[in-house]
Amino acid sequence: MAKTKKLKLGTIIHGVGGNVSAWRHPEVPADASVNLEFYKRQAQIAESGKFDLVFIADGLYINEKSIPHFLNRFEPVTILSALAAVTRNIGLVGTLSTSYSEPFTVSRQFASLDHISGGRAGWNVVTSPLEGSAKNYGKPEHPTHDERYRIAEEFLEVARGLWDSWEDDAFVRDKESGVFFDPAKMHRLDHIGNYFSVQGPLNIARSEQGHPVIFQAGSSESGKRLAAKSADAVFTGHETIEDAKAFYKDVKDRAVAFGRSRDDIAIFPGIGPIIGDTDEEAEQKYLDFANLVTIDKALEYLGRFFEHHDFSQYPLDAPFPDIGDLGKNSFRSGTDKIKKDAREQGLTLRQVAIRAATPRSEFIGTPQKIADLLQRWYEEEAADGFILHAPTPDALRNFVEKVVPILQERGIYRTEYEADTLRGNLGLPIPENRYTAAVKIGVSG
Repeated sequence: MAKTKKLKLGTIIHGVGGNVSAWRHPEVPADASVNLEFYKRQAQIAESGKFDLVFIADGLYINEKSIPHFLNRFEPVTILSALAAVTRNIGLVGTLSTSYSEPFTVSRQFASLDHISGGRAGWNVVTSPLEGSAKNYGKPEHPTHDERYRIAEEFLEVARGLWDSWEDDAFVRDKESGVFFDPAKMHRLDHIGNYFSVQGPLNIARSEQGHPVIFQAGSSESGKRLAAKSADAVFTGHETIEDAKAFYKDVKDRAVAFGRSRDDIAIFPGIGPIIGDTDEEAEQKYLDFANLVTIDKALEYLGRFFEHHDFSQYPLDAPFPDIGDLGKNSFRSGTDKIKKDAREQGLTLRQVAIRAATPRSEFIGTPQKIADLLQRWYEEEAADGFILHAPTPDALRNFVEKVVPILQERGIYRTEYEADTLRGNLGLPIPENRYTAAVKIGVSG
C-alpha cells in the first residue's frame, strides 16, 4: 500500500543517555543531562535535518540504582520552553504523567508551550510505571496498571475540553470600543467524572494548531487502546520488522474501530542507529558503548523494569529466574517481553541483563544500510516514522549529514518543512473547536 505522507523523523534528547554507563564515554559531556547548551545544539542539529520533533522523556521516582540520566535531568516542559526560543520549525514533545498531575495545570502548561513555540507543542501521555512514584506525591499506593489507563482516558478528555475553552475569534481586543473578549465565545467545561471535577474555562486560548499533538508510549493492551482512541502518534519499540508490522497493523485497526482513519495516528518506533563508514567501524562503535557496562550495572538496570528488584541474588549463568508477576504493575509490555524472550530462547540471567542494558538493534552499519532499513520499515508498514536515540553527541550529526541526504534523494523524506506547526508537518488536521462546530451543526440543521 503506497503511503501518501513522507517518512517522519524525531530524536530523543536524552542527556548522558539511556545506557547505564554512557556518561563514561569520552565523547559524552558528563553533565549533558543538565546542560542547556547541549540540548540547544542537539535540537538545532535535528532541525537542520528537517526533523519533525525533539522528544524529552521523564520519570517521577529515582533511587540509588537509577541510571545517571534519571538522577539529575531537566523537567520536560521547562527545557522545551527554552528550546522553543532557539528553534523555528521543529516540534517539541515532552512526557508528563496523568497519574500524578492535574488536568487544568497540564492543559495550561502545554497550551502555553504551544503559544511560546508558535504551535509546535506535543504531549507524550504516560501513566507512570514506577510504583515508587506514589511516595513522592503523598499517595497511599500506586494505581493499578488498568486503573492508570482509565485515569489517563478521562484526563485526556478533560484536557481536550479545556483546550476548547475559547473559540478561535473570542478575543476581540478592540481598544476603541473597550471590548477585550466576546463572552459568548468563552465556555466552561463543567466536567464531573470518576477521577476529576473541573469547571474551567482554561485561562489561555487555543494556539494556531488548535490542540497540542498527543503522543502515547505504552504498548500493553491498555496502552494500545488509549493510543487508538485518543493519540495522534505512538512512540513504541520493536526489535524486528515482523513485530513492528504486527503492532502497526494492530493499532491502526483499533483506530479504525474507534471511527478514525488509519492516517489519523502515526507510529514511531524508537531506534538507536550507529553509523560507520564501514560495517566494522559501526560495530566497533557499538562495542565501545557495550563494554562500558559491567554486569553489576546491567543487573541494576534490569531491576528497574521489575520494581527495582534485586537480581544480584540469583546465579548469573542459570536460567532467568521465575519471578512470577513481578513487574505487572510497572512496565507491563516490556517486562512481559523480557520474560517471554528468556523463556522461549532459554536465556540466562546474565544474557537477559546484558541485552537490557546494552540493547542492540539491526540499525548498525553504513549510511546506505541504515537508509535501506528505514525505507524498508517505512514502505512495508512497520513505521510512519522513527524516533532516534543518538548514543553519542556526534551520532545525530552523522545521521543528519550522511543518512538524511540518501532519504531525500529517494524522495521519501522532506527537503524543506511543509508548515510552521507540528500538526502541519505531521500532516495532522487542526481539531475544530467543539463549540464552533456545534454552532455550525445547529445552523445547518
